[in-house]
Amino acid sequence: MANASTTDFRNGMVIRYNNDLWTITEFHHVSPGNWRAFVRTRLKNLKNGRVIEQRFRAGEEVDEVRVEHQNWQFLYVDGDDYVFMNTATFDQQPIAKEMLGDAIKFLKEQDEVEMLVDGESIIAVQLPNFLELTVESAEPGVRGDTANNVTKPATLESGAVVNVPLFVNPGDRIRIDTRTGQYVERVKQ
Repeated sequence: MANASTTDFRNGMVIRYNNDLWTITEFHHVSPGNWRAFVRTRLKNLKNGRVIEQRFRAGEEVDEVRVEHQNWQFLYVDGDDYVFMNTATFDQQPIAKEMLGDAIKFLKEQDEVEMLVDGESIIAVQLPNFLELTVESAEPGVRGDTANNVTKPATLESGAVVNVPLFVNPGDRIRIDTRTGQYVERVKQ
């Protein structure tokens, strides 16, 4: 851990705030006329993914946490743990299901994720923002049901169920936003 000030803020920086680890997703220096300058930040909790907005006084000291970004590959599920392999060193590490969050339902074997590592311990797992998955099953869409944005449930190869437009059929590849868990688009093969 190193001391840093608000002048050192950058997107992706990890800080310790209120005894939790947060990553800075955006920040703005604000100088409101004859008031004191401050920095408005948007922080994302690395444990639960919660996003908050926080103000810091200009020049305020914060604890920066030095982390290393590493690529890991998902291998298999072992009970409640998900086993990953470091793609550089081939070390294998079980990760608790709780650490992975809701987006784990989109992960399939051989997918790569980015892990934030502080020394030897893994502090956060970041899935890609978008994943391409194959639709395993979906009910056929009824012609004429297109008055509004009509959707139907579809089961993906990872086992997750998402709502997709009526034109999506089994065998189609679709892009999913892992942050929201929603359908983005159909991928041309």
